[in-house]
Amino acid sequence: MANSAMAALEAAYPSVSAALRCPACRFPLIRNDEGLGCTSTACGKTFPEVGGIPILINEANSVFRIGEIAAMGIREASARSFWDRALPRLTANPVSETNYRRLAETLNSGGSGARVLVIGGARGGVGMKPLYQSPHLELIETDVVASTNTRYVCDGHDLPFEKETFDAIVLQAVLEHVIDPSRVVAEAHRVLKPNGLVYAETPFMQQVHAAAFDFTRFTDLGHRRLFRYFEEIERGVACGPASALAWSFQHFLIAFSSGPRSRKLLTAFARLSVFWLKYFDYWLVRRKVAHDGASSLYFFGRKHSRAIDDRRLLELYRGAPAS
Repeated sequence: MANSAMAALEAAYPSVSAALRCPACRFPLIRNDEGLGCTSTACGKTFPEVGGIPILINEANSVFRIGEIAAMGIREASARSFWDRALPRLTANPVSETNYRRLAETLNSGGSGARVLVIGGARGGVGMKPLYQSPHLELIETDVVASTNTRYVCDGHDLPFEKETFDAIVLQAVLEHVIDPSRVVAEAHRVLKPNGLVYAETPFMQQVHAAAFDFTRFTDLGHRRLFRYFEEIERGVACGPASALAWSFQHFLIAFSSGPRSRKLLTAFARLSVFWLKYFDYWLVRRKVAHDGASSLYFFGRKHSRAIDDRRLLELYRGAPAS
């Protein structure tokens, strides 16, 4: 049953299947009785699957373990607790849908059949509707967990694909959760075709939101330098200072909690009290000074062979001048 599910997956997306590579050594993979096997005799690793979804993790370079992922099974892509759905959200993202529409239009202008790799796509991102609704785009969702929205389980530090496979890559709310963001961006650069596109949204002024799996934050220039081997098309504020303020108030209250129950009650109080602050961001995201206190930032760029010069980077500062 598992092998037939994997065979159906490969038949539906033959071009992507042909580009699959061992995440450990980058040799081609072939199907066997246990899943997908590396064709290198020196490597010889085999990667199992869960519900027909291959688990292509290089455990030597990852905090994730194949057995643990397999044991979790397949999650619902849209799974959110009743508690979370009932309470108003603290953040507003006024730009994502417009940016994704621009990405889709840019890809479609180059002809049909563009492939878009979504790293961290187990649940689907905010504002991504224009990508999903475009009939000419093929979205390949990956994540470190299997979900009803995941085509391949993999770690962004070692993407299991041949170089120059994809026309675009999406990294929404991902880079704060990886051990080495520079390596993940380098991997994205490797698997993009020449002149391929990247779209990323990454937190700046946000508190920890994934327990131990939350490592890094970026200023506007720090985020731009992370994508230094990409030509900038556009960058800006995704969630503004108002969302950052609302998050800060919530976590100020949570600091007084003494356990899960009090944490839930204080979270509910915060979200009901200051959710309205986020609406200021519909105005603030357009102000350059908001870059200094944004909740999250976005970068839209095109693959380039040379890195941006760090002296040039300093000229790109958009916030308030130093006093």
